[in-house]
Amino acid sequence: MTDKYDVLAELEKMSAQVEALAQRQAESPMPLAELVETGIAEAEALLRVMLKAERKPYASDAELLDLWKTLVKGAPHWNTIRDNCRELIYYRNCLAAGREDALPAQPGRMVIHTLRHIVLYLRSHAEQQDAQGDHA
Repeated sequence: MTDKYDVLAELEKMSAQVEALAQRQAESPMPLAELVETGIAEAEALLRVMLKAERKPYASDAELLDLWKTLVKGAPHWNTIRDNCRELIYYRNCLAAGREDALPAQPGRMVIHTLRHIVLYLRSHAEQQDAQGDHA
């Protein structure tokens, strides 16, 4: 994926997937652990789109925080989504440790909110790059 139009189209598809997940969650909530894992997988897919667009190599089995670390190298603006990535992993760790009490009041809604924030930032970045005529 070398053309920004391709990146924007891919991000638009992924945004629709996040919104579909939000709709499914609103209609028939899935267990929190499943939602968190789905959210992490969606976030990983989003970062892979940007890594491809930025032509940054990454391990095919890289997990969310490793993908973020690869993305941020040489481009500190990606720190904007650092806490979002870390938040999803925090939810996973809390559930694994049996510490649901350490989660926010509505963790399911926060997973969706976090994914939306990541999508928004990635799409805004891609749109700005396209407007500047940078076809990375």
